[in-house]
Amino acid sequence: MTSFATITWPEADGPRLARWRTESSVPPPKRVVLADDQTTADNAYRLACEGTALLWRGDFQNARQLLQAMTRRLERKPRKPGISPLDAFNLHRQTQSQRARTLGMLLIPLDGGYTIPLRRAPEIRQACTEAYGPADGEASVASLRELLGLIGAHEWRKKGVEIPLLAARIHPHYGVFSPVRGEYVDLVARTPLPAAAHELAFEIGTGTGVLAALLAQRGVRKIVATDLDPRALACARENLTRLGYAGQVEVLQANLFPPGRAPLVVCNPPWLPARPASALEHAVYDPDSRMLLGFLNGLAAHLTRGGEGWLILSDFAEHLGLRTRSMLLAAIEQAGLVVAGREEIKPRHPKAADVADPLHAARAAEITSLWRLVAR
Repeated sequence: MTSFATITWPEADGPRLARWRTESSVPPPKRVVLADDQTTADNAYRLACEGTALLWRGDFQNARQLLQAMTRRLERKPRKPGISPLDAFNLHRQTQSQRARTLGMLLIPLDGGYTIPLRRAPEIRQACTEAYGPADGEASVASLRELLGLIGAHEWRKKGVEIPLLAARIHPHYGVFSPVRGEYVDLVARTPLPAAAHELAFEIGTGTGVLAALLAQRGVRKIVATDLDPRALACARENLTRLGYAGQVEVLQANLFPPGRAPLVVCNPPWLPARPASALEHAVYDPDSRMLLGFLNGLAAHLTRGGEGWLILSDFAEHLGLRTRSMLLAAIEQAGLVVAGREEIKPRHPKAADVADPLHAARAAEITSLWRLVAR
């Protein structure tokens, strides 16, 4: 008996079995055929659309080219004009899901040490270790699309993301939301700190630790940063140590709040109240607004007298029809909180100007706000 999912495929001397590796919670394909350099893109695309996976046995770089050719065939499908923002969002998610499912059908073998036994294959041992954990000696199979994502994440982790306000780089770990959008960092940098916040602040859902580092740079003597995800905790600790703030910031595993009260509590929850399709989407999607409502409903009990809670939230969900402003204000009021002020910033990311993006109208209208909340 094995404690992990397995995948089987036919060989000339009988069926074979290996461990199925995935970070997207996708079950192993039920039908698998062998493919190599002679496999055409049209045939590969047809099989993938039918739900048949292709286990690659040819040159690795040819497999990458085949995946690109399959991607081009997916992009030929026209978009539906004249639909509502909510319908556009739902269609976009459906399309992304179908795209991931189809492109995920091109599979690559891995040996027990995370080496790809194919010609011209790259070295991916460290990238796999960062995502899957140390090699366990088990031969395995993963989708090429996921492996390329692991390689990209490893490069981001090595290179880091430049944060001008810190005059330093933040290095995101695999599966931890990367601070490539700087709007929310700017908001925390420019909003005046409450007087008592120079002594203590809490940061809820720290992720890479970027906001905790910024608060430390601004002179907050003690910050308690929490997260529930072990990857995020390790990432935050590594970044804060590298930046020299380990003595100022305590990183704790907690579901939202640490024990006690603080004069400043900061939270940047996922902005979209929708169900994540994979574990990696939890930084973007907050099902039923659980983290948002958990923060609001618990904030008053964790603020010192006269303290402030900073909620950093985009109105992207409002423009998509996933949430209304009245719903947010009602949740703030029901939590016993009052809005003391609000800082706003417009998006700077490239998608906000990309008219070809199916969600362009909502992205162009988006405003990210820092809501200053106090207990009633």
